[in-house]
Amino acid sequence: MTSDYTCILFDLDGTIMDSAPGITSSLAWAFEQLGYPVPAPTELVRFVGPPILDGFRDIGGLDEEQSQRMLEIYRPHYLQTGAFDARVFPGMERVLNVVGARGIPMSLATSKPETPTKAILKRFDLTHHFTFLGTASDDEVRSAKADVVAFALEGLRAAGVDTTRPLMIGDRHHDVEGAAEHGVPTIVARWGYGAPAEEVGAIGAADDADELLALMFDETAAA
Repeated sequence: MTSDYTCILFDLDGTIMDSAPGITSSLAWAFEQLGYPVPAPTELVRFVGPPILDGFRDIGGLDEEQSQRMLEIYRPHYLQTGAFDARVFPGMERVLNVVGARGIPMSLATSKPETPTKAILKRFDLTHHFTFLGTASDDEVRSAKADVVAFALEGLRAAGVDTTRPLMIGDRHHDVEGAAEHGVPTIVARWGYGAPAEEVGAIGAADDADELLALMFDETAAA
């Protein structure tokens, strides 16, 4: 059986990349630098995936001015020391290879800004898999998942890709809800940073790369 998806959007942090170690350590450092209480490790993990300014507000309890100052402290440190403290989740490069071999165009749809996204993809040799990189803007103006999904779809269409039957792969409710705003169904990657309740609204959930491929293509893809 062949998938009828015409393009596939992938979240980055928590879906392709296990990037929490570098993100959480850089966040803890930034909170310390500004003299703010450092959230517990379980709280720091909640920052991974959503727009960072939302995390400063909703998890860190910071106001707009404090959040902007945190961003100014956090981002250079993360780019220099934390961005590459990450790994590709087991099996995810194979997933990208299988999708590519089937001729299905792919785009990222991530709330991580453009500069660190490009740096990470280059370091881990993943850039070539994607027709378009749907990222947040470096100024965070475009960071909400629905806006990122719209940007990804627009970029694919501009590249001549048929976006009439898209699919989103992500690990957080932001992915499910943001994609749904554009009529895009989502399969949840359970190896990421989301809780079971965040699967509400998804069309499926995968425990590993093999199960993800089976859900995407209604079959077990060869290794």
